[in-house]
Amino acid sequence: MTDGVLAGVPVRGVRYCGDGSVAESEFNDVTVETGGLAPEPTPRIGPASSSCGLCGSLALEELSERLAPLEVEPFDLDILSGLSDRIGAGQPLFGATGAVHSAVAFDRSGEPVVAREDIGRHNAVDKVVGHLHLNGLLPVTDLGLWVSGRASFEIAQKAWAAGFAALVAVSAPSSLAVETARTAGFQLGGFARGRRLNLYTGD
Repeated sequence: MTDGVLAGVPVRGVRYCGDGSVAESEFNDVTVETGGLAPEPTPRIGPASSSCGLCGSLALEELSERLAPLEVEPFDLDILSGLSDRIGAGQPLFGATGAVHSAVAFDRSGEPVVAREDIGRHNAVDKVVGHLHLNGLLPVTDLGLWVSGRASFEIAQKAWAAGFAALVAVSAPSSLAVETARTAGFQLGGFARGRRLNLYTGD
């Protein structure tokens, strides 16, 4: 959805498609059903690696052609600066393993609305956006997105596609993430720890 693969086509169903039980497939293989209405995916150009990057699939210019700037109200800075203490505590899997990331959609009061964890930062965000999408709640122009890691271009892209009014990261944003947030028109905060926050875009 955030990569534009569906082209606005509704999801009719999601099912596991691996052989054997769901547990044996480690919950990794799924088929997304759109009734054959989704366009053929564009193949990635160039090699892929385990590092975070564009992987040749998307550039900010192309993203700007697909997504319109958001018309959203900025969040109160007191709400954004206190998020990590409030939201960070609600990570049961991280508490048990110390090895996963978290993504949380929050409302104007800073209360969590949807929280998901995953070993991958992008996967955690996809879980949040996917939940909101399947419940017909996108775009979420009155919600913000908190992430436990850094704010990469890909995370900013997903926040823009979902319509979030703010993106707050515990760690730093990349320069391309800042540029993306500025182009999209949502607030971007980084180094959100305790009551401190660096605001890179937005009022």
